[in-house]
Amino acid sequence: MIETIEKYFTTLTDKQREQLEAIGRLYPEWNEKINVISRKDIGNLWVNHILHSLALVKFIDPTAGTRMLDMGTGGGFPGIPMAIMLPECRFHLIDRIGKKVRVAKEIADAIGLENVTFQHGDIGECHDRYDFVVSRAVMRLDALVPLVRRNVAKENHNRLHNGLVCLKGGDLKDELEATKAAWVDEDVAVYFNEPYFETKKIIYVPL
Repeated sequence: MIETIEKYFTTLTDKQREQLEAIGRLYPEWNEKINVISRKDIGNLWVNHILHSLALVKFIDPTAGTRMLDMGTGGGFPGIPMAIMLPECRFHLIDRIGKKVRVAKEIADAIGLENVTFQHGDIGECHDRYDFVVSRAVMRLDALVPLVRRNVAKENHNRLHNGLVCLKGGDLKDELEATKAAWVDEDVAVYFNEPYFETKKIIYVPL
């Protein structure tokens, strides 16, 4: 429910509220046709998917004009909720599965989201550079870092150095140790006190 978001984001505009409420309706409708969220988990859309995505808004706290690449966006997470909350930033959402990209684009179009673009393809086919690459449990961190390094811009405009910011869960010890880069981890529970986030992490790798 929208109240779940309003508890942690107290200055939503009318447009943001309308767009969030709309995706809360649209994702279950689309999920009946094209499975972008586990059927068992669609009932937890607001906390497990929308609010979880918005942890990156809290962590990055970007300036206007910041460009972000959502690598492996699936049906649009974390990119679409982030784009709603950050209308002055730009988002490019890419995924290898065309039907999932279609769902994300249809939903973005339906809610009038103007700060997003979409690409059906592999990360190797994306040649632009961004301030941040974001992702949500796409692959092991040690595999992800070398894939996205060339997509990170060199000029910094934010309090955080440009880099990769991931949402992760579970035991990350092995993949963190295997990552040949400096990294920072933050508990999502720092921002949200829902029980679901007790084991969830934000992993930030400056690049």
